[in-house]
Amino acid sequence: MKNLIRNFIKPILFLIGLSMFALGMVGIVVPGLPTTPFMILAAACFVRSSDRFYKLVINNKIFGKTVLDYRSGKGMPFRVKIFAWVIMWCFGFYAVFSGIPESLLYIRILVFILLIIGTIFIYRVPTKVMNEE
Repeated sequence: MKNLIRNFIKPILFLIGLSMFALGMVGIVVPGLPTTPFMILAAACFVRSSDRFYKLVINNKIFGKTVLDYRSGKGMPFRVKIFAWVIMWCFGFYAVFSGIPESLLYIRILVFILLIIGTIFIYRVPTKVMNEE
């Protein structure tokens, strides 16, 4: 039974990891779409499904160190937290007050709630000490 579950879950995690990886890659070139959170999620999926793809994520020159620092519990530098909050709230306010039609009030409320959840999540991530390597 344990092997059946493992053989069922592993491909699902791999597909989710590939999806997160693809979104993260798109985030490199699309302003407002973050890269690192998707890569952190991809790494979390790949660590349980594909050692090869996990290494691909954590050894990447652009985002690998950040992903590895997060996964090892070192957290995020304070300046990155501030940058994430500013970008998140700028795009969020644009969406809520201009981008989402007035007829979709429930979507506006949902986006605002997600902004609050994202803010709390980033706040709870440990702040990395910059001289710590």
